[in-house]
Amino acid sequence: MANLTDVITPEIAGSLPGLFAERVKRSSEAIAYRAYSKPKALWVDYTWADMSERVDKVRAGLLAEGLQQGDCIALLMSNRPEWVVFEQAALGAGLVVIPLYPNDRSENISYILKDANVKLLIIEADEHCKTLKSIRTQLENLKRIILLEQSNESFSNMSQYEQWHASVTGSTTAEKLNGDTVATIVYTSGTTGRPKGVMLSHNNILYNAYACSQCTGFYPTDNFLSFLPLSHMFERTAGYYLPLMTGATVTYARSIDQLSEDLLEIKPTIFVTVPRIFERVHKKITTQLKEKSPVAQYLFHKTIDIGWHFFRYQQNKASWHPKLLFHPLLQIIVAKKITRKLGGKLRLAISGGAPLSIEVGKTFIALGLTITQGYGMTELSPVVSTNLLHDNEPDSVGQALFNVQVKLGEHDELCVKGPSVMLGYLHNKQATKKCIDEEGWLHTGDIAKIIDSHIYITGRIKEILVLSNGEKIPPADIEMAISNETLIEQVLVVGEGKPFLSAICVLNEDVWKDLSTQHNFDSQNCAAAHDFVKALIKKQLLSFPGYANIYGVHTTLEPWTIDNGLITPTLKLKRKYILDKYHAEVEALYEGH
Repeated sequence: MANLTDVITPEIAGSLPGLFAERVKRSSEAIAYRAYSKPKALWVDYTWADMSERVDKVRAGLLAEGLQQGDCIALLMSNRPEWVVFEQAALGAGLVVIPLYPNDRSENISYILKDANVKLLIIEADEHCKTLKSIRTQLENLKRIILLEQSNESFSNMSQYEQWHASVTGSTTAEKLNGDTVATIVYTSGTTGRPKGVMLSHNNILYNAYACSQCTGFYPTDNFLSFLPLSHMFERTAGYYLPLMTGATVTYARSIDQLSEDLLEIKPTIFVTVPRIFERVHKKITTQLKEKSPVAQYLFHKTIDIGWHFFRYQQNKASWHPKLLFHPLLQIIVAKKITRKLGGKLRLAISGGAPLSIEVGKTFIALGLTITQGYGMTELSPVVSTNLLHDNEPDSVGQALFNVQVKLGEHDELCVKGPSVMLGYLHNKQATKKCIDEEGWLHTGDIAKIIDSHIYITGRIKEILVLSNGEKIPPADIEMAISNETLIEQVLVVGEGKPFLSAICVLNEDVWKDLSTQHNFDSQNCAAAHDFVKALIKKQLLSFPGYANIYGVHTTLEPWTIDNGLITPTLKLKRKYILDKYHAEVEALYEGH
């Protein structure tokens, strides 16, 4: 029997708790969520009825804390059914939900708790108690901290979840809410300063999730594998509200480290991800390929060449060629051996959050995996555009959603208008006014071009590098190309006010060890090593204009992490902080020039 859709419209839902209630009504005995239980050492299923019962009781518990409509609660936990339970309970009580990144730094958490005047905080585990330890004195204004698991740490206002839950009596029903009221405040990553609180309404999210549901068929038989943090609006809309709206099951991955195992076990049909995952798999494939026989290498490259032509032919963007006769055979003997490692049932991978390299995207598409790249930002709930299956240009971020308007403003800045535009920034009218003009257009800060309705992001207005000769260069595409090199894990291109471009590169320690032994490099920053790295970079930039040449290189084996404050929880580079850290090294690259 053919798959049938069961999409709940925003009009029927009315609000996010209304959406949840309607899904429970339609699909009470269907599997809503699946999560791994460590104590039981097995995957546990939760039906919509199970989830509804838990939501009702937690909502009663939250109201018993004396919380009022409009009060804020914060969630500091990894992806798990309890994330949904607490959020739906809070929304149904008319509360506002503040998601916190589970691996964020204590000073960021402290700032957000104070800025949003959070009244109640739910945390997951001992590691989060340790994170909060350094800001203990700033937690005293909280009515309560609820801890899901056990911890050796304790706070005066902390309750263990099982005991708190057992003390709850009675139940309540969800409030009937105005769709235009604030549902959540999501704090942006803050690459240049303090994060800003983005206020999103129930309607913002509902209409965005609904527009996403209309891009292709999503079915109750679908199984989403969720691993991106629910604190990120991309995962929240595409990996939580979208399956809730369409009746699909969501399985929570155990961890990033176990993602490859989970893909094989769970066999998802939909995978919401960021380019970094595909980049890592691509690097692994290319590294292993070098050790294969010439015949195996030839077959792989032929598979990519013919697979890509087949994709373009299917899209009516290339003509038929006799080599396509080999496509079915190559898919069996080469491609399926690779895609089977992703579970074997994956029919759609949605990539967002950062640009996907065309080389990486082309490789996986040629191997038979359907990848659609999209674009969005938190302030837009967050999806603006995505490639449609019948008109997929992988180097673009696709076409605007049906209920979203886009245009190019001054300096080719992408401007967006529609029902998903945020209500504004919390406590920051000036920043809101700067971001959203009087006509309701939100200015994204991204430079774009639009060709045949496809949007191409070419850079950030604030990140344009202006060389001393006046040449204006967006570094993002150059950095993305360089990061395709297996030796280079992270890269920042520099050159503001300088005569040429240079790069700070974080090297893959394992690959570096092999290369340094092979070439007798005495350190990663010796002249010979730098010449070698520059040659590798040059290969990755062959298709770029001359201005993209990298003439200076500084290398390091120290990764840029959230803990050392050099990347955001969404893995964006904090350019200013990286430049501050390597100021002396960068200046040394330009001595004498």
